[in-house]
Amino acid sequence: MTQKLRLGILSAANIARAFIKGCAGSDLLIIDAVASRDEAKAAAFAAETGVPRHHGSYRSLLADPAIDAVYIPLPNDMHAAWAIRAAEAGKHVLCEKPLAMSAAEARAMFAAAKKYGVHLVEAYPYMAQPQTQRLRGLLLEGAIGRIQTIHAAFGFGILSPDGDPLADPTNIRLIPERGGGALLDAGTYAVSLARIAAGERPTRAFATARWAKSGIDQTMAATLEFPSGAIAQVSCSMSGSFHRKALIVGEKGAVETSYSNHAPDGSLPIAVKRGVPGTIPFGTETLPGADGFRLEAESFARMVLGGSEHWNGASEAESIDIALTLEAIARSAREGGWIPLAA
Repeated sequence: MTQKLRLGILSAANIARAFIKGCAGSDLLIIDAVASRDEAKAAAFAAETGVPRHHGSYRSLLADPAIDAVYIPLPNDMHAAWAIRAAEAGKHVLCEKPLAMSAAEARAMFAAAKKYGVHLVEAYPYMAQPQTQRLRGLLLEGAIGRIQTIHAAFGFGILSPDGDPLADPTNIRLIPERGGGALLDAGTYAVSLARIAAGERPTRAFATARWAKSGIDQTMAATLEFPSGAIAQVSCSMSGSFHRKALIVGEKGAVETSYSNHAPDGSLPIAVKRGVPGTIPFGTETLPGADGFRLEAESFARMVLGGSEHWNGASEAESIDIALTLEAIARSAREGGWIPLAA
């Protein structure tokens, strides 16, 4: 292993630009190569972003002996196939959320990683922020007691309320067969936050949705029940004002968080109420923060270089539970009624 983790990127998507910018100057990793299925596009992207090398195919990058690991920001329907191929090539994998289109795909990806002795993790920049690490700590120490309710919402506006694209109609997030839709984009974040708060897999899900003209879910809301008795409500939308908030209520207190991916001002707040009476206010704690892509990538690099205990993002169990929950929510929205999750 080289002193710095040498990372390749499978895609020249816009999110890859933001990832490269966030990771620039890291002491733990270097973005060494990028791949596209169009060599001219790969070359132009590499020149634009300052990546030293490029490949004209994903398979060529996976065969590159100088690459230790890959970041996969491909369309959702391509995650499983290329993560498995990367594992077969001996590359560690940081895969964008949602990890897969189904729990069966997610399990196959983790099985491949184990078989070939590499790390596979799902990318949620907000989980690497000290804001979320503080949330995990508060929950672990029982600061607000047994969790009763969880409310997590995330949304933005790229569709009109009538389901018409407000900008690029070819946006991958608007194509149902590619894994588009509010649930697999914004909703994945809300579901993952609920899983962190509850600390366990839901038992069943009930959902309703508004569908865009293209067939994707443009707005989705779901209720989740957990074995502990906790109840979560998660919502997501592609046709509203930007919002990203969560409220976790326990028997002895509550926590509010923006569960932010990035900290443009260098800090992020978390509000904690310790006590039951309405006279007790929330107290705000201000935590340091940075570009979430960088924090996430450096945690990934520490894990590859030093062991799994250095990873502060989603665990395998959390990723599997998230995939199962997303499946149940989508099925409920389509079919109606409560959908049980696998034990």
